[in-house]
Amino acid sequence: METQAPKQESMRPSLEIEAQEKISPARLRKIIFVASIAAGVQFGWALQLSLLTPYVQLLGIPHTWAAFIWLCGPISGMVVQPIVGYHSDRCMSRFGRRRPFIAGGALLVAIAVFLIGYAADFGKLFGDDVKKTPKTRAIVFFVLGFWILDVANNMLQGPCRALLADLSGDSPRKTRTANAFFSFFMAVGNVLGYAAGSYKQLYKIFPFTRTQACDVYCANLKSCFFLSIALLSILTTLALANVREKPFTRPGSTDDEGEAAVPCFGDIATAVKGLQRPMWVLLLVTCLNWVAWFPFLLFDTDWMGREVYGGTVGEGRLYDMGVRAGALGLVLNSVVLGLMSLAIEHLARALGGVKRLWGLVNFLLAGCLGMTVLITKLAEAARSGAAGKGGETPPPAGIKVGALSLFAVLGIPQAVTFSIPFALASIFSHTAGAGQGLSLGVLNLAIVIPQMVVSVASGPWDALFGGGNLPAFIVGAIAAAISGVLALKMLPSPPPDLPSTKTITTSAAHF
Repeated sequence: METQAPKQESMRPSLEIEAQEKISPARLRKIIFVASIAAGVQFGWALQLSLLTPYVQLLGIPHTWAAFIWLCGPISGMVVQPIVGYHSDRCMSRFGRRRPFIAGGALLVAIAVFLIGYAADFGKLFGDDVKKTPKTRAIVFFVLGFWILDVANNMLQGPCRALLADLSGDSPRKTRTANAFFSFFMAVGNVLGYAAGSYKQLYKIFPFTRTQACDVYCANLKSCFFLSIALLSILTTLALANVREKPFTRPGSTDDEGEAAVPCFGDIATAVKGLQRPMWVLLLVTCLNWVAWFPFLLFDTDWMGREVYGGTVGEGRLYDMGVRAGALGLVLNSVVLGLMSLAIEHLARALGGVKRLWGLVNFLLAGCLGMTVLITKLAEAARSGAAGKGGETPPPAGIKVGALSLFAVLGIPQAVTFSIPFALASIFSHTAGAGQGLSLGVLNLAIVIPQMVVSVASGPWDALFGGGNLPAFIVGAIAAAISGVLALKMLPSPPPDLPSTKTITTSAAHF
């Protein structure tokens, strides 16, 4: 483990943000309040994944526009989170450093989902013909709402994780626990979102949602978004009302005036250059980890529809059956994700530390992605054997169970991916005296850049091998294996937990 360098002349000014006084960890109740906001955020994301594609078709959005829309997430994540993190580290509001950004992000989420849900109505109001597609004006409102939503989610999640790090104080164990709860509530939001999205009569609770421009499906989407706004508003209000921040006062220094004159992007670039080796290794491992994850996250239900069920988009019923089976797999995945999030501390302790746990589950991820090849080949063999029987034949029960089990097992490495990298970033940045917000924003770059690369390159890459999703999955498996090796061999171990008479030390993970 690397020794900590003293925070003095060698530390770059843009990184000297953390208060000099020692911060005692907050009570677990406050950490849970803040972490629960993830359920409200993820509830909305689950609705997007399950409901937005048919809504896009209803509005008549061209395929080229659809590709542009789905780039909102990585682009906004690449720009917004580092900037929000930078300013939240320096915010001297009387309400605290993080709380104003969390409140503003929640408000923007509410505005964004309202614009998305009412895009068809606004389009009709401004002249769209409800019987024709594409509905140009509705598309404008939809795209605007979608971009605001991605910006708002990045504005909300970064400060939430930074506030969790602030509340954890000097305790690595509390930092890991806080991020594990964040991952747990993400799983809760997923399950609630998928459940709400699957209920087809929800619009009857909000009968005003069905209009001349908005059919039953669109009304259900609106109703789900109203529930999303209500859930996020309640959780955010509870968190902000119960968790207070001490206003941040920048330590008096002759360098402050000079630092204020440095532009935001210049300061962020300086901060990135000043990252210490543990953070650089963490960024590399995280980047490879997400190169592995994104092909499956983007095409999991498509893989079920095309490769496992043997369907074709827009032809017959097999593809739709496969997509619905994939949606069930996502629910199973979320359940395992939630349970695994609560077990991370105990597993880390049993395996000898979070570093080893992350490395091992990356090998599990590699194995699961490799298993997609086996399941696909078995499904193809089953279809060949049933070719003479005529009609559309779904895969045998054993293959369905195998595919759904794969979704469920992937919840194990996903829980680690959603918690451990963020906890390590917080621990490393605290050790180096760096700002939590900016450090977590920089970590987000290691997530969104692979997403952009995979989004752009996966199609041509798959086409080189005759189409299908397997080539991208195989690349993901290789990336996961490399990530596992680097996590075990190069990633520094974080500082050990400090003994305390006020905490139950038997529940801590040992490194």
